[in-house]
Amino acid sequence: MEIADLIKDLRNKTGAGFLDCKNALNQNNNNLDEAVEFLRKKGLAKASKKSTREANEGAIGIYSNEKITAILKINSETDFAAKGDKFLNFMDELGQLIIDTNNANLTKDEFLNLKLHDSLVSDYFKNMISQIGENLILNEMLIYETHNSFYSSYIHNSYRKNIGKIISLVEYSANNNNEEIKTLSKNLCMHVAAMKPESLDISDLNPKIIENEKKIQRELILNSGKPNNIIEKILEGKMNKFFSEVTLLNQNYILDQDKKVSDVLQSFNKSHKFEIISFNIVNL
Repeated sequence: MEIADLIKDLRNKTGAGFLDCKNALNQNNNNLDEAVEFLRKKGLAKASKKSTREANEGAIGIYSNEKITAILKINSETDFAAKGDKFLNFMDELGQLIIDTNNANLTKDEFLNLKLHDSLVSDYFKNMISQIGENLILNEMLIYETHNSFYSSYIHNSYRKNIGKIISLVEYSANNNNEEIKTLSKNLCMHVAAMKPESLDISDLNPKIIENEKKIQRELILNSGKPNNIIEKILEGKMNKFFSEVTLLNQNYILDQDKKVSDVLQSFNKSHKFEIISFNIVNL
């Protein structure tokens, strides 16, 4: 059997990285069974079993340079592992690698095939699974390209200044990104993290979500025995309440519950020029 086929078989049997398998075969005269035992003794053959376990904890990191901003979500099995320096350093290395590419179109598969520490990122994952002793999963990788806009972020339940359990991001345009605008954008990030809107405004909301909510509310109104001539009026009120809960601009602002977010922006724009372009929230 060719050495390439032996390495492939060994990786399938153990889940160990390419270089680890190549070394194991070299150390054991290309004997597959002895190479498996060699990797097991070193703890490198455990990754394949661990990689089938559920990973519902973890952390989310944010990384940026002048060209791109990236959000990385990696799951682990326990919160304990996610707080450890080994895991957090691992995240920071991966985050730095992403922004070093300066490629806003980088896919997850392309990223896993990049080189890091003389091996593929996918193999580095398997190596860290063996070292940490838990399954690790690259859950999300979001990359935003900076054009003429600005980004602000907020990290909730932080483990490091750029890593936590919840990260919200707001993209905005402004004529002058001064301290007042930066403060407002940061506060809006906090609002997004707390209120978790589904869209910016009603027009951005998925029509299927709107129709489904109308159907539910109309059924509830009909079952309550209300007269037919006021059903549509009641439905309008129910839907307005729904929109005020799920759309960012129509939500009550967390720092001033008497005002909607749109009211706050309208007042702010009397002396500034600020517009929300998009937002996102990533949580475990």
